[in-house]
Amino acid sequence: MASLKYMAGSMLAAGLAFGAVAAPAQAEDKFGYSWTITGGSDYIFRGISYTQSDPTVNSYLEGTYGKFYLGLWTSNIDTCDVSGCLGPWEQDVYLGYRTTTGPVSWDLSALYYYYATKGTVDSTDTDYFEFKIAGTVTPVENFSLTGAVYYTPDQDLASPENWSVEGTAAYTLPKLGMFTPTITGQVGFSDASENSVYGSASSALAGGKLGYWNGDDQYVYWNAGVKLAVEKFTFDLRYWDTDIDANVAALSLGDAQSDERFLFSVAVTLP
Repeated sequence: MASLKYMAGSMLAAGLAFGAVAAPAQAEDKFGYSWTITGGSDYIFRGISYTQSDPTVNSYLEGTYGKFYLGLWTSNIDTCDVSGCLGPWEQDVYLGYRTTTGPVSWDLSALYYYYATKGTVDSTDTDYFEFKIAGTVTPVENFSLTGAVYYTPDQDLASPENWSVEGTAAYTLPKLGMFTPTITGQVGFSDASENSVYGSASSALAGGKLGYWNGDDQYVYWNAGVKLAVEKFTFDLRYWDTDIDANVAALSLGDAQSDERFLFSVAVTLP
């Protein structure tokens, strides 16, 4: 696991350094924006439901200037029904930079997650920030591969130090009537350390602190599905699952929030 963290950390550091060097060479500066509104049967974050398997409506507004962007993502959220649970809403802020070097399209960003909370827990104790570096290549026409690394520093109750690594493949098929179908699949792995609030799977089973991810401290998640694009609309049907151990997750939010499920969503992007 240490080698994975070293490799991911090296990629993150290299990407941030590259972004700092490449920034002055950006194309002509120009303002732009896009706004995507999505309705879905569930809100799933890295394989875990954040609405207790209930529907979600979210909005992503992005402004761009040259290769820089600022994104605001807003959604309903409801992780559980006791004091300290997240809900009823979440606000994320993304500040990033996109550029291309040779065959690789890069996306470097800093992310901030703010959650409203239930009961007596102060919402400022649950908000946290994270860093991302992603690269996409298109080895053949209509087929893309994306690798992404997320790093979250230790932030007490909000989050222990953790790494998430994702690989995504997408293939766009020939147009089918009015629809443009794209088949996509993703595999991810998250590994969280222990801190003053969160422990590990073994410590939870021994009656100690719960792991960060639904009671576990590391897990694999994956999804596969098809997107159908028509004009400004995108329809998405997707299968999600994780390998979070049921007897560990039952100690916290319950295995029902991280087991297999189908997700259907519809998005419209403006202008």
